[in-house]
Amino acid sequence: MTVVRGDTALQRGIAPALLVCAAAPAFFVLEIPWLGWALLALGVGAAWFVERGRVTASAPSLTRDLSLIAVGMLIVSIIPLAAELDNLAMLRFTLALGGAVVVPYVISRFLYRDRAISFPWRTRRRWGRLQWGWLVAVLVLGWLILPFYFITSGVYQNWPVVDTPELIVRLFVGVGAVGIWDELFFICTVFALLRRHFPDMVANVLQAIVFVSFLWELGYREWGPLLTIPFALLQGFIFLRTHSLAYVVTVHLLFDAVVFAVLVHAHNPGLLPIFLV
Repeated sequence: MTVVRGDTALQRGIAPALLVCAAAPAFFVLEIPWLGWALLALGVGAAWFVERGRVTASAPSLTRDLSLIAVGMLIVSIIPLAAELDNLAMLRFTLALGGAVVVPYVISRFLYRDRAISFPWRTRRRWGRLQWGWLVAVLVLGWLILPFYFITSGVYQNWPVVDTPELIVRLFVGVGAVGIWDELFFICTVFALLRRHFPDMVANVLQAIVFVSFLWELGYREWGPLLTIPFALLQGFIFLRTHSLAYVVTVHLLFDAVVFAVLVHAHNPGLLPIFLV
């Protein structure tokens, strides 16, 4: 639930939150770890200065919530995010990305003793025509846009060559797993924590900064942000409308299914002759 705050409190809270979220491009775009650490420390420290005595109050605390985002980003930042498919790389991704979701949740639930982070898998409302229509639109738009982006920009080379059945299966599992993790961390953790302190639009823009920065290091480079920025904002908006993790994960997995097919196609021309490029 979004917490409505006064204009002055909101303005004071924006700077600390922006500093913490700005650590994401420092870590994942510029790849300057010390700058990311400094921004996280400044952001959490500034939130503590703004709140001071209210940090330990029962009401939502910006300092506590920004610290949870900072912990998650720190865990992710300890590994290189270049896509690799060997056993060690997949284990490294599993432990780091899993830890970035689990550790903030455990700290929130058992140390801070609140329920700031939750994973609302389903709601009692059925998906309507608009929701089903958007799933179809995701597939069509992905089929039209993603091959052109990956192949003409050459960013498909940021993913390893997949030229054997085993590597293709590993790519399928890896792309899908990271897609699910994206929603658990960026939407159910980062976005949910920011919504406790800022209007939905502000919180959505802030989470998109973190989301898009991660995708950049993962491989969505060149003019990729023209795609990933709208995608990150739309995922936040869709979650606000549906309150369903199941739905945003389904959207993401359909998008990633097209990504997977495009990568296989790009590395093995003629194997999947279903694209226009």
